[in-house]
Amino acid sequence: MIKRAGILGHPLRPDTGAVCSDVAHSLRARGVEAWCEAVWDAASIAARVADSDLIVAIGGDGAMLRAARVCARAGVPVLGINAGHLGFLTETSLAEWETALDGLLAGDYWTEERMMITAEAWRGETRLCVEDALNDVVVGRGLAAKAILLEMYIDGGWTTDYNADGLIIATPTGSTAYALAVGGPILPPTLGNILVVPVAPHLSLDRPLVLDEGATVEIVVSDLLASDAVLTVDGETLTELHSGDEIVVSASKLTSRFIRLRDRNYFYRSLLDRMEPRLPARAQQAREPRRTVRKPS
Repeated sequence: MIKRAGILGHPLRPDTGAVCSDVAHSLRARGVEAWCEAVWDAASIAARVADSDLIVAIGGDGAMLRAARVCARAGVPVLGINAGHLGFLTETSLAEWETALDGLLAGDYWTEERMMITAEAWRGETRLCVEDALNDVVVGRGLAAKAILLEMYIDGGWTTDYNADGLIIATPTGSTAYALAVGGPILPPTLGNILVVPVAPHLSLDRPLVLDEGATVEIVVSDLLASDAVLTVDGETLTELHSGDEIVVSASKLTSRFIRLRDRNYFYRSLLDRMEPRLPARAQQAREPRRTVRKPS
């Protein structure tokens, strides 16, 4: 039973603040204690999240990723209201959230669990950082427009070297994000696998690898082709990497939980609904007047 809920806006979308207030007011009218934050960070809301039965996240997939990482630490499920572009992780829209609340409070929902991965960055015996990801961990090149050389080990054994723009280690959830954009496969979100996909590999293995959930992936920034490199988790930069730095990725002990109001086979229809309508949208754009081409000065 949901007695207390938190509503989180998107700090980069000021317009979600009004929606936060509206959702909080609607929940209170239904007898649910509600708090809301339009602008927030993980540290400032951690205690209140842990004391809540549900978090409502308003925004796109970026907002959902941020909220899911905070909520996973407390075992609190997330209901997403899409105020962004694609909204793969969200469950309802700005036009239908009141109906979604009705179904939620009537108990017409189920909880979906998705695996996460943990990334640790090491420089010698010093751990630079550790963070959990719902989508992906990416070791990519920095500002220099040149490839980086990465050594990959799986379960302690050397596997291959990548001369590439970067390497994506993703969850099944992340298989529909950056990994999909560079040619990776689509995995059902409830699977327990780790996906490895290179970004623009040059004379290197160019096929994605699907690993068991129990696998440990270790990436070493090679000193044979030294270049700037960075480590990002769910799109957020964690640290710069130097030659010899090691990144260890494995399944996290945490699990993200999402409130679902649709049927349990929603995933494929949801995915295709976001991909197929682009054709008529492009046809509509073709009928619109072309913008004036800017000429070189």
